[in-house]
Amino acid sequence: MRFLPAATTKLGSLRGQLLRWLIVPLVILVAANAVSLYRDALDAADIAYDRSLLASTRALAERVSVRDGKVVADVPYVALDSFETDTLGRIYYRVGGLHGETVSGYDDLPPVPKDTPRSELYPALVRFYHADYNGEPVRIAALLQPVYDDSMRGIALIQVGETLDARRALSRRILLNTLLRQALLVLAVATLVWFAVRLVLQPLMQLKQVVETRAISDLSDVDEALVHREVRPLVAAMNGTMARMQNLIASQRRFIADASHQLRTPLTVLKTQAELALRENDPAAMQAIVRSIAATTDSTVHLANRLLTLARIEHGGANAALAPVALSEVARQVGLELALPAVQKGIDLALEAEDDGATTIDGQALLLHELASNLVDNAIRYTPPGGTVLLRVRRLIGVVVLDVQDSGPGLDPAEYDKVFMPFYRAQATLESNPGGTGLGLAIVRDIATVHGATLALDRAESGRGLKVSVTFPLGL
Repeated sequence: MRFLPAATTKLGSLRGQLLRWLIVPLVILVAANAVSLYRDALDAADIAYDRSLLASTRALAERVSVRDGKVVADVPYVALDSFETDTLGRIYYRVGGLHGETVSGYDDLPPVPKDTPRSELYPALVRFYHADYNGEPVRIAALLQPVYDDSMRGIALIQVGETLDARRALSRRILLNTLLRQALLVLAVATLVWFAVRLVLQPLMQLKQVVETRAISDLSDVDEALVHREVRPLVAAMNGTMARMQNLIASQRRFIADASHQLRTPLTVLKTQAELALRENDPAAMQAIVRSIAATTDSTVHLANRLLTLARIEHGGANAALAPVALSEVARQVGLELALPAVQKGIDLALEAEDDGATTIDGQALLLHELASNLVDNAIRYTPPGGTVLLRVRRLIGVVVLDVQDSGPGLDPAEYDKVFMPFYRAQATLESNPGGTGLGLAIVRDIATVHGATLALDRAESGRGLKVSVTFPLGL
């Protein structure tokens, strides 16, 4: 599947897009990784602080005993002070008796919630939970400690809680360290990616310089070895475009040269005739010269129209949209248009055409009309008076064929390929129509090429004259 930008979308910098597509996902991944690292670090810190809290609870439990049938706790302040050596918060404790009474410590320390599970990390019967005490959040370890003497046995509850100041300070340090390291990582990677992208795009910059420093007339191929393998199709497409431009420019130059050559003679004749008319005093002679000027002008206009038609087909015909066209209808229109010249010359112009639906092809109606008109016009011009011209449209297997046959002098088979060249005049045509332009069949060839059709010349079916067959594919 290909993703193409919309026609109105303006693409920005390739380097910028590469950096964005590389750095932005990297930042997202690093941010997700930083969150994961931060949570893991907090879990590790909680485990470490819980272990320290459990150690304090065990140290306190070692000072709990039974005397005279009562649970007592010998907890000097120095013992609690030793618990606070590596912490930034305050410690609260409570020793509960066998019946839940407070033996020592803070009797209002929050009790153990009923749904608090026993910690699986330690073999001791300890539970950890969070609570609020004196308006501050605290973390409490509750240890069940067996106590006994000769007269009694039971379980004492030792609770030791600490405020979360130390944990929060450690969390902040972990967060800052994590963010700093990840930011430095992103900065380092972004720098490396920037240099890498710059290095990778360097061949494109060199290609840009090569194209910019070329002369206007230099349309030679660009060396594909200048760029990476992935960019070579683009360079190949550029080379193909420049090759087509070379062909177009060559075609234009050839057309200009041919047109100037072909128009120079009639224009010179017109100038000469006009000068003769200016020097002529005899009205009858001047009228003859004017008629000659009119005939030369008609011939020049005909030549100019043929040249313009040829140029339009060569340079723009292939880009026009194709539409369904009934070739039989085109043939009927051409037959009606050229019926009068045929009658005036005493030529029998016949039409054989199948139904429009059977002869419908994809094409350009105007160009197809020009093609048929050129073929029939040529046939009328080169057929002597009293002759016949047949225009036929028929459908065969997978194709539609347009035939134009005449009873004129025909062509030498050796000239079949040459007559499609612009301005080429066969010997037989020079004798029967010396005023021709030699562009009719060249126009037919170009129109056939636009429609993917093939041209064939042969002797007419009557044995005399020429048959031109144009075969159009169906479903082009």
